[in-house]
Amino acid sequence: MKTPRNIADDLRAQIEKLKSFRDHATNFQINNFHQNFRRLTNQFDTPGPKMQNIVNFNVPDERFPVPVRLYEPFNASQEPGPTLIYLHGGGFVTCDISSHEGICLRMASGSGYRVLSVDYRLAPQYPFPAGPDDCEKVLKWAIDGYGEEYGIHRHNLALGGDSAGGNMTAYLAQKYRKELKCQILFYPLMQLAQVKPPNPGPQDILPLGVMALKFIDQHYVAGADTSQTRLSPLFEKDLKRVPPAYVLTCGLDPLRDEGKAYADNLTAAGVKVKYDHIKSMPHGFLNFAKAFPKARKIPLDAADFMRNYMSA
Repeated sequence: MKTPRNIADDLRAQIEKLKSFRDHATNFQINNFHQNFRRLTNQFDTPGPKMQNIVNFNVPDERFPVPVRLYEPFNASQEPGPTLIYLHGGGFVTCDISSHEGICLRMASGSGYRVLSVDYRLAPQYPFPAGPDDCEKVLKWAIDGYGEEYGIHRHNLALGGDSAGGNMTAYLAQKYRKELKCQILFYPLMQLAQVKPPNPGPQDILPLGVMALKFIDQHYVAGADTSQTRLSPLFEKDLKRVPPAYVLTCGLDPLRDEGKAYADNLTAAGVKVKYDHIKSMPHGFLNFAKAFPKARKIPLDAADFMRNYMSA
C-alpha cells in the first residue's frame, strides 16, 4: 500500500499536469485529468457504509437538468425528513458524484439523514456561473418542496461541501440563511481574488495555491468580478443569522487561513461555529480514507454537528 507521502506525490503529479494545458486545454486532456483523479480516489478511498437505497435522478430544467444522487441510510425516517445537500470539491473543474461518494455515505450513515449529492456543471466547458447556478437550482427545488417524493423535507435542510463545493455552500448559506438549518464547510475555498497562501511555507507540500488557482481563474472565473460574494463569500459583510457552521481546515492546506478567517467572521457575527483544525492533514484528504484514518472520522463529526441543529 502506498504511504501518505506517495499519495501526495501522485496528487502533485496530477496538479502539475495542469501546467501543460491550462492555456490550451482540450476536451481529451481535461477528461484524462478527470479520469486520473478518479483513479486516485478509487485506489485510496475505502468503501463507505451500505445504504438502504441509492437513487440517481435529474432535478428538472428546460436547458440544463442537474444530475443528483440520493443516499438513504437504513435509519432514515420513513416520512420526508432532514436532508443534507452536498456539493463536491474539485476546483470547479474536476470530480463528480462518484469521486465523493465515500464522504456522502459516511455522513448519511453517521447522521441517519438522507444526503443529496449534486453533479453540477464544470469548467472549462461551463465557466462561472454554471456550477453555482446548478447548485442553487437544486437547493431551490428542495426548498420549494419538490423533493418530498424522495423523502426530502423542505423545512429541514442542511447544505455542505468541500473545497470548491465549500465555496458555493458558503455563498448559498448566506443567500438562503432563513431556509437552512446548518452548513458544513470542509477546507473551503473562500475567495478567488488572490493566489494563496501569500507566504508559502514548508507545510504547503502541494502546488495547489499557484497552479490550480491560476487554472481556475482562467477557465472558471473567466474574467468575472472576483470581489463579488458569489465567487468570494469571505467578503460578505452581513453574516447575522447565517446558519450554524461546521468548518474544517488543514495545516497542510493553502486554504487554511481563509477558512479560519471565515470561521472567525461567523463567530463575530454571533453564528454558532464548530471549528476543527487538523494540523497534519493536506487539502482533499477526505477522499483518501485508506491513507488517512481521520477521513473516516471527520464526516461522522460533521454528522453529529448536523444532528444538533436538525430535527429527526
